[in-house]
Formats: sequence, C-alpha cells, structure tokens
Amino acid sequence: MKLQKLLSLTRKAVDEFSLIEDGDKIAVGVSGGKDSLTMLYALHGLMRFYPHPFSIEVITVDLGHPRFHVEKIKELCDSLGLTFTVVKTDIAQIIFDERKESNPCSLCAKMRKGALNEEAKKLGCNKVAYAHHKDDVVETMLLSLIFEGRFHTFSPKTYLDRMDLTVIRPLLYVEEADVIGFKNKYDLPVEKSPCPVDGYTKRQYAKELLRDLTKEHPGTKERMFTAILNSNINGWDKRIPK
Repeated sequence: MKLQKLLSLTRKAVDEFSLIEDGDKIAVGVSGGKDSLTMLYALHGLMRFYPHPFSIEVITVDLGHPRFHVEKIKELCDSLGLTFTVVKTDIAQIIFDERKESNPCSLCAKMRKGALNEEAKKLGCNKVAYAHHKDDVVETMLLSLIFEGRFHTFSPKTYLDRMDLTVIRPLLYVEEADVIGFKNKYDLPVEKSPCPVDGYTKRQYAKELLRDLTKEHPGTKERMFTAILNSNINGWDKRIPK
C-alpha cells in the first residue's frame, strides 16, 4: 500500500466519524508494532494538509520487558519532526512475576491504556489515537458474539469522561493486509513484541477464524464490516458518509 492510499483511507474515517477538530492535540500511542507505526505515518501525513489544524504527541508505554527497545522509534520521530515520550512502567513485572496472571491480556491492556492516557493528559492532549484497523473491528465483533452473546464492537470515537479524553481510531478503513504491505514498502522500524503470550490469545483465535471464513467464503470480512457500518452499535450510528 502506498502512502497516498493510506492517507485517503485515514481521511475517510476521520471525516465520516468527525474524529479530528480544530486545535486538537492528539496523543499517538506507538507500541513499536506495524499498526501503530502505520497510524503514526497516517496522522503525520494528514496533519500537513487537513483543513482542521491539529498537532501530535508520540507516546510509547514501556511495559518493562527486558528485550524492548525504543531507539528506532525515536529515530523515526526525529526524522518526522515529532516529539517522542517514553513512559517507563513495571507492568510486565506486575502481571507475570508478581500476579502470575494466566490470562494477562485484559489487565495488561487496561494498565497500558491507563499509563498512556495519564501521560497524554500531562502533555496537554485532548485526544488519544489507537491503531485499530478494519480486521480488528470485525475480530472484536466475532469475539463479542462468541464469548458475550451480543453483536458489538468498539466505537470509532469514545469519550472517556473520567479522564476528559476522547479516543479515536483513524485506521478503521485500513485492512491488516494493507498495513503489512505499507510496513514492507516503507521499511517501518517494527519492534517485535517481547510478550511471552503473543500469538496465544483469544484475539489470535478470532484472527484465524476470520481468515478461515474469508478463505472458504470470499467477501465474508467485508460483509461483516458492512453489517457493522449499517448497525446501531454505539458510535457507528453517527457515521456521515461522504
């Protein structure tokens, strides 16, 4: 995927769900993975020509894994002229060594987002960008159906009243395959996840299930995503098609 296509899909989501307004200061959470690095490129590119001026603060939450490095992320931010902040935490030690969680993902995500949101507030941000793409949207819906018995997925935009922050998801129209293509084309400095349970989660199960369904019935993912777009799920019902 070329940068021009990424910017077009990002703007489509931003426009249709009113994700960015004049004067927004957006915290971009960068984990070092392909999704968050692609989102960083997308928002940096959009920032140069979008009619509603906004600024970016790049934040990486260091979970405390010994094999995690941020040097390449900093180099990228420097090359883009963006401010980069690292939040040091002991989240990995708390989850794996102290609590010895058998299903750590939910707690880890909650603690990681908490650290990101707190730093965003310190830096004066009013919004936080998460790098969920189209596949994430559909996979979350599948997980909700299978394990919760309801048709639901996360919203394109969510206001966190306790933090007075708005979460936005500008990659909603970008497929994971395109993210992989973008990463390869632009040689993104991906930092491999050092998490010991990476690849062994319910999320991975949903990813593989969606892949198999789409392989057996071509177009399945797109039809599921269309069902979400046309639903009354909170947030998705506020879409303004362009």
